[in-house]
Amino acid sequence: MEIPKIIGAGLVVIGAGIGIGRIGGSAMDAIARQPEATGKIQTAMLIAAALIEGIGFAALFAVN
Repeated sequence: MEIPKIIGAGLVVIGAGIGIGRIGGSAMDAIARQPEATGKIQTAMLIAAALIEGIGFAALFAVN
């Protein structure tokens, strides 16, 4: 029964990585379009990334 836990943990990490990567990429696009809004965009990006990481950690603990 150890293999499904390992696969589940791997999927959680991959999903969190993809989510944070998409947030970062979208933020860079937004900053390129509106450089004057850099501070607001970065703040929103960091909050969203932190929430995704928190969900990822919670899912990892739930798997184990």
